Amino acid sequence: MAGERIPLVGYLVLEPQPHLVANECESCRARFFDRRNACGSCGGRSFAPAPIATTGHLRAFSIVHRADPGVRVPFVSAIVETVDGTTVRANLVEVSPDPDGVRLGMPVRLVTYPVGIDSEGTECIAFAFAPVAA
Repeated sequence: MAGERIPLVGYLVLEPQPHLVANECESCRARFFDRRNACGSCGGRSFAPAPIATTGHLRAFSIVHRADPGVRVPFVSAIVETVDGTTVRANLVEVSPDPDGVRLGMPVRLVTYPVGIDSEGTECIAFAFAPVAA
């Protein structure tokens, strides 16, 4: 189907509004992205989907200056703590990739962006976090 949009990762949901969905352990409520056979926290084996908040704050970051060929550097690799307490690793976009452009605790929001399109017009969509406009 021409013009279709698909997520880069299985835990990114594009409709009706972009958001992430984790696997939540039904025993201890630990959350994990991607498939799990057992909980890394309690060993539980039952999981339920858990929608993740789309806003949070920057908990940690690193400015990356070296990467594989074809990856533009520098970029900001971040750890975001969402308002529901879930930790998400993602890039931080819409900021200057230098220490003056990023600050711990800054409020952020989930954003999506296209990373490629195939010969049939299917667009691949990735996610990142961006600063919340003041």
